[in-house]
Amino acid sequence: MTMFGYNVLGFGSVNIGYGVEILLVAGGGGGASYIGSGGGGAGGYIHAIPKTVIPSTSYTITIGAGGAGGPYNSSQNGSDGVNTSGLGFTAIGGGGGGGISIGRDGGSGGGSRGPTGGAGTDGQGNDGGVMTAGSWVAGGGGGRGAVGGAANGNSNSGAGGAGSNADATFATATSSGADSGYFAGGGGGGAYNTTGGAGSVGGGGAGPGGSLGTATAGTVNTGGGGGGSPATYSGGVKFGTGGAGGSGIVIIRYGGAEKASGGTSNTTGGFTYHKFTSSGTFTA
Repeated sequence: MTMFGYNVLGFGSVNIGYGVEILLVAGGGGGASYIGSGGGGAGGYIHAIPKTVIPSTSYTITIGAGGAGGPYNSSQNGSDGVNTSGLGFTAIGGGGGGGISIGRDGGSGGGSRGPTGGAGTDGQGNDGGVMTAGSWVAGGGGGRGAVGGAANGNSNSGAGGAGSNADATFATATSSGADSGYFAGGGGGGAYNTTGGAGSVGGGGAGPGGSLGTATAGTVNTGGGGGGSPATYSGGVKFGTGGAGGSGIVIIRYGGAEKASGGTSNTTGGFTYHKFTSSGTFTA
């Protein structure tokens, strides 16, 4: 909105800002590759943050990629997800799942084979799950709605921590997000010749067990963590490939008809939404 009034330079036009709300989800962490491999932590999730934007001003939106899973037979952690940012806010990438070492810190922490999971970021996610007993299993990655599941002895790895749909209208109004509007679910832990951890609601990938292959990746544009790799005996113990984390997303909402540009727009229920599934520019 432009008004005519007096500013410090004299009379002239004055731009009046308007309010928007923004949802940001970072890229999820990748799952590890090991004999008992932690699931990747979900990308950090920031929801319904209010912001005043100035008409005709352009704002850079950066969508974080998911982290890579641990390479085949490598004993490596999954890679961390990449941060998502926009309108002055930053969601932190999910922590990679732990293989031979503990899960990594992130928006939500990666799952671990040890007694400590990767730490989540306050207000954005939860800690990764742990292995309370046994040696061939691992915890699930943390999610926005819950900590990663703990490994239960040698019988199964931990499930990924649940995601969140605290702002389901952001997702449903733009046909975005997995599992009826949930985002930021943790990846399940992988296992050796036993049951892997389930992927979580919110795009988390499953961590299979008992045969070589690649664990399930986190769902794109949900920030879901990747599953931990399977492991088995095949002429010696070998580990599969950890699942990659899912990429992030940004959704911006304001009241009334469309007056900004950028991303994919949709007007419904008295609001206009701009959805960014890849990096771009929001022009108010």
